[in-house]
Amino acid sequence: MSRVRVHNFSISLDGFGTGEDQTFDEPFGHAGTRLLEWAFPTRTFTDMGFHGEQPGTAGVDEAFASRWNAGVGVEIMGRNKFAPKPGPWPDDQWQGWWGDEPPFHTPVVVLTHHPRPPLELSGGTTFHFLDAPPAEALAYARELAGDKDIRIGGGTSTVREFLSADLVDEMHIAVVPVLLGRGERLWDGLEGIEKRFDIESVTSPSGVVHLTFTRLAD
Repeated sequence: MSRVRVHNFSISLDGFGTGEDQTFDEPFGHAGTRLLEWAFPTRTFTDMGFHGEQPGTAGVDEAFASRWNAGVGVEIMGRNKFAPKPGPWPDDQWQGWWGDEPPFHTPVVVLTHHPRPPLELSGGTTFHFLDAPPAEALAYARELAGDKDIRIGGGTSTVREFLSADLVDEMHIAVVPVLLGRGERLWDGLEGIEKRFDIESVTSPSGVVHLTFTRLAD
């Protein structure tokens, strides 16, 4: 069966995966881009349209960032990764923060209490809007992905919900050396989760600690 994976998910030293006060101009709220700056110099992120000071020279960070899309057939994301305002859609004009050709190049399942027709964009990305709990969303995503893996792309509450439901097989968390102080914390309510996984850590010269979680055999 295909695996369920989390990749390049960044949190602060105090455990926040995003800041407060998300807006259309600030997808990560008051955190700005601080949680992702480790990845901007990597080839993976420059190919996605992000620009670091020294693209392609990121070493350890590059090795982790490059695994993001390998073998992935579908991404599942929460409503707030696609758009910042909850509630009914004001219209169907908003297409996310990624422009006319998003970097996913696969189907993307957006979890929302307000489903809408699929949104097909250039480059192979089609957004499917689904109102479903994690297990049902995963079953839907597997139908779209065939034999490829499913990536849980965020935001923070979506990753936490799939972890709470014990549906994640592999996870890469990048612990970034910043303190946010407020926002949405990843680990809340997940006490004891370390018992489900083999956990390894690698430190990068950028100051990021890359944690890899691999589900233990039953």
